Amino acid sequence: MLFNSLEFALFFPVVCGLYFLSPASWRTPLLLLASCVFYMAFIPAYVLILAVTILIDYVAGIYIERVTGRPKRALLWVSIVATCMVLFVFKYFAFFTGMFVGFAGLLGWQLSEPALGLILPIGLSFHTFQSLSYVVEVYRGRQAAERDFITYATYVMFFPQLVAGPIERPQNLLWQFHRFHDFDYARVTSGLRRMAWGFFKKLVVADRLAIFVNDVYGSPQNHNGLQLTIATVFFAYQIYCDFSGYSDIAIGTARVLGFRLMENFDRPYHAASVSEFWRRWHISLSTWFRDYLYVPLGGSRVGPGRRWLNILVTFGISGLWHGANWTYVVWGLLNGLYLCLGWVFGPMVDRAFRVAGLSEDSAVRRGVLVTTTFVLTCLAWVLFRAESLDDAWFIYGHLATDWDMRALGTESFGTGQFVPAVGAILALELLEHANLRYRWARRVPSLPTVVRWPIYAAAIFVVVMFGVYRSSQFIYFQF
Repeated sequence: MLFNSLEFALFFPVVCGLYFLSPASWRTPLLLLASCVFYMAFIPAYVLILAVTILIDYVAGIYIERVTGRPKRALLWVSIVATCMVLFVFKYFAFFTGMFVGFAGLLGWQLSEPALGLILPIGLSFHTFQSLSYVVEVYRGRQAAERDFITYATYVMFFPQLVAGPIERPQNLLWQFHRFHDFDYARVTSGLRRMAWGFFKKLVVADRLAIFVNDVYGSPQNHNGLQLTIATVFFAYQIYCDFSGYSDIAIGTARVLGFRLMENFDRPYHAASVSEFWRRWHISLSTWFRDYLYVPLGGSRVGPGRRWLNILVTFGISGLWHGANWTYVVWGLLNGLYLCLGWVFGPMVDRAFRVAGLSEDSAVRRGVLVTTTFVLTCLAWVLFRAESLDDAWFIYGHLATDWDMRALGTESFGTGQFVPAVGAILALELLEHANLRYRWARRVPSLPTVVRWPIYAAAIFVVVMFGVYRSSQFIYFQF
């Protein structure tokens, strides 16, 4: 079920009403039932796949806690392999068999590629990683195994963050299902305001920019360099508003019900370096890879060469996590390369700024670094959004050529639509900056009713009037 659908507009109030009217012992089973209904709105049969992975990790968690030594490690690996096998079959089988068949062709062996014809269950990568973090935390002794199957299943399937995160750790979320969450007017309205902000990002910004981006990236050879450049910048804001908008709605939805989810974004395009960008972007996934892959590989405790390798392996696998396509793998490796080059050239850049008389507090210095980071990020997004590596290379080769100011629009996106599109981006930046500086979001609840409610009405008016309603999925649903 999409957050931006009529079904969810009916589903959520009904779930909230039943939840707050139910006795404490009914609430977690009710949330599990609601989560199943939410998930089955996509492909009903795929809830069985989720049930299998939940059962595997539930049983594994209990037995991992009971045993020690080699049996404990063996159980951990059984759980990891079994959970990842489901992900491999549905997401990566065609990718790796295609690679094998292609390699065999180079050796002169003519093999045919087997076709399973499977549709990727929505959000599979997200709940797979959430399940893995649970068994690893139980193995490390940081989390007690959950004995109540209904509670554990609800932790994995909690509908606000089921299909696109944030990817929660059991220490953050699991215990909350054992608490009673009373109806609290201030908390509920706070959650609704966060949801409204997410809908603004998704409907007013992301889905409007998507029209232009889809036209240009769908056939880059038919568009000039200026259109390719604008589409690349638009995609940077589209994917940010699409994914952070989803996270805002998820956090707000959970907050209405009394649950606290982790923050997933922190104004990433205001980062002054690529490493800072990754501390602000998709925080739940970045920290997952840091804690469960980069650090176990040796992290930063090893020599420079091994550290480079650890970074490239981590980002390469992160790219593959996003999709079974070489564009994602190269995108991940490019971001890893950015980090490695940052360590090498960072001291030289600092010396250059000192020679120029620009201290670390200088606004000019920060502006240069933020702009440079944004450009590097946009260049990487080309790989993420392009439909093939050939398309990506074409776009890189034509970004700075054949700029034609008279041919800005596309088949679906007229020249006149640039005004609301650019206006939406500026409004986003101004509101985020104002909130950072003046904390206006926290001040709204304390305003008099005659001021507060017109603000709410204006926010709803903006989303309704300027939103784009095409029932478009969130980008990260495909992962």
